[in-house]
Order: sequence, then structure tokens, then C-alpha cells
Amino acid sequence: MLLNIEQLSYWERKTYFEEVDYLIIGAGIVGFSTAIELKNKYPDAKILILERGYLPSGASSKNAGFACFGSVTELLDDLTKMDESKVWETVANRWNGLQNLKQLIGEKNLELESNGSWDLIMPDEINSISEINAKLPYLNAKIEEITGEKNVYQEDKNCASTFEFSGLQTSYFNRLEGQINTGKMIARFHQLAIEKGVLCLFGISVEALQSNLYNVGLQTSVGYMKARNVLICTNGFAQQFLPNRDINPARAQVLVTTPIENLKVKGTFHYQQGYYYFRNVEDRILLGGGRNLDFLGETTTELETTSQITEALTNLLKNVILPNQQFSIEYNWSGIMGVGQTKAPIIEKIDERIAVGVRLGGMGVAIGSLVGKELSELF
Repeated sequence: MLLNIEQLSYWERKTYFEEVDYLIIGAGIVGFSTAIELKNKYPDAKILILERGYLPSGASSKNAGFACFGSVTELLDDLTKMDESKVWETVANRWNGLQNLKQLIGEKNLELESNGSWDLIMPDEINSISEINAKLPYLNAKIEEITGEKNVYQEDKNCASTFEFSGLQTSYFNRLEGQINTGKMIARFHQLAIEKGVLCLFGISVEALQSNLYNVGLQTSVGYMKARNVLICTNGFAQQFLPNRDINPARAQVLVTTPIENLKVKGTFHYQQGYYYFRNVEDRILLGGGRNLDFLGETTTELETTSQITEALTNLLKNVILPNQQFSIEYNWSGIMGVGQTKAPIIEKIDERIAVGVRLGGMGVAIGSLVGKELSELF
């Protein structure tokens, strides 16, 4: 049973709920990063993170664990819809964010595996192959400007035979992308925060905010409290606090198979411009996506899975990824991302004492720690 704040002792209220300098809503990648950066900047500040779940409620520990910054087909699609400079600014933010995450958490704690990624092209997309090949030199030149690495992208015609996929026409390899263990990442974030003296309370939701002259009043699930400053890091759930801003929840459904003997798949894979994505997790396949089958239905904060998308993912496993192999689904879940009309996150103050770092566009692993860093710099 959770006690109301008014039922707590003098010691408890003084230690956790009173004279808070910075209160952060959300214990995901952005929330923890923000807290750590603020503590580095203001070592004597009292910083409190409130998280409504007993683990992060959004996508921070529910994502697929892709350390990615841009596949060939995604970039070419973006270049038809967005200003060129914005596309490469977004890619640079993702790349720099991944470097920041590695520095902050450590490759060992991330369990980072740099196996590269493949963008899969099916026969019905064959008309795009000549166009992609013609633009590879341009893509490689732009990526080199950002990463300092030459020939990041190349066509791999042997992908299907290497990994025993069925029905592929060809693929495009990105040698710099990788995969991480998101559970270990969040555990290390929590550990770092505690080591620095950040207070973390789970199972407490913030229901309403009121900015006052000297503080911010918060109505929480355990009663009323105040903080000098509040930072909202709830990504896809942020509409509650920002009803008039361009941010919508976007549910992503994921499944993991049982262990598969002699699994050939190793690395990360994108399919249909990234709407489907899969990887190996040890000797299992993790597969997610299918939001494009029901955009309206997946614009939700309900952490459920649906038969429509689960069946589509299972069929992709049977027909393309694991043809002629026996498997069953052992895990399935969903996570909530934050998206908008643009892929740029919202990092700004909404008044003198409240700031937000939200709308990560499905790229929380890549840009989350950088968003936290930039958010902390607003104070």
C-alpha cells in the first residue's frame, strides 16, 4: 500500500518530498540523463525523479535495442519529404547521441555488439535498386562528414544466403550500426543516478502541474508537493501535460521467439523503410513493427498487443526470416514512443520553471541521452 505524503514521517518528507530543486517526471533514458547532467552541473542540488511504474512506463526498456542512426531506404524516403539539411542534422544528432550514450553508460554495460545492420529489399521494390545504387556515393559522402568513416553503406547481394532468409532481392549494409541490451542500460542509468545522489521514487504518477511564482505545485497519486523546477521527460505520454503541442503516442509491438538451434541471424535488420525491424537476441529472434498496418489504432498509450499485428509479425517470421524452421513465440509486449510531424524532439522551457524533453520519434536509444543533456542546459 502506498501511503499519502501527509502520512509520512518528518524524516521521509524532508528527505524526499520537500525543498526539491529539480523534479524530473519519467525514469527513462531522457529522465535519468537529465538528472545525471544536472547533478554534474549542480552537485549540491536536490534532484528527485518520479516514475509512475515500477520500471520505465514508456519505451526506454521496452524497445528493440537498436543502436541505429539511419538506414538507406529511410534516409532516401526522408530526403523526399524533408529539407536536406534537416535530414542530415537529424542523422548527426542520432550519431552524436549514440557516442554520448556509450560514453555515459559504457559499451560493456550496454552489451554493445557492433555487427552492423541490413536494409532488406524485396522483389516488389526492385525498381528502387538502381536509384539506391546511384545515390550510395552521395549517402556515403554525407555520412562520412558526420562520422569520419568512409564507405559506411554498401549493397550486400548475399544477405539472403548468409542468413537463410527467403524472398529477398538484395540488401544494403550499414557497418556502423549495432545492438544493445536495453534492460542492462536502464539498470546502469539507475545505478549511476543513485551513485550521484539523485533520489528516485517509483510507482508515483504526476497528475497535474501548476507553475507558481517561486515553485511548481504537483498533484501526484500520493498527494500534493512542490518543487522549484520541473522537467517533463515522459515522451509519448507527454500529451497529458502538453495538449496543444505536436506530440502523439505511437505504440510499437514486439515479440521474441523461443531459442532456435543453429540460428544464422546475427545483427540488426530493417524492412519496409523501418516499419519492421528484427535482430538476434542470443539465439532467439526479436521482431517488432507493423504500426503501418493500423496507424490510427496504434496512436494510443495502451500497453497492449493486437492480433492483427502479432499475426503479421508471425507471418513475416514464417515466410521470410525463419522459413522452414520450427519456432514459437515466448515473449510479446508493446512500448509507447512519442512522434510528431517532424523527427526533431521538443526540448524547451514552457515557462520559467517547467521544461520538456519529449517526442523522440522512435529514436530514444540514439538521441535520448543527448536530449537529456540539452534539457539540463536550459537551467
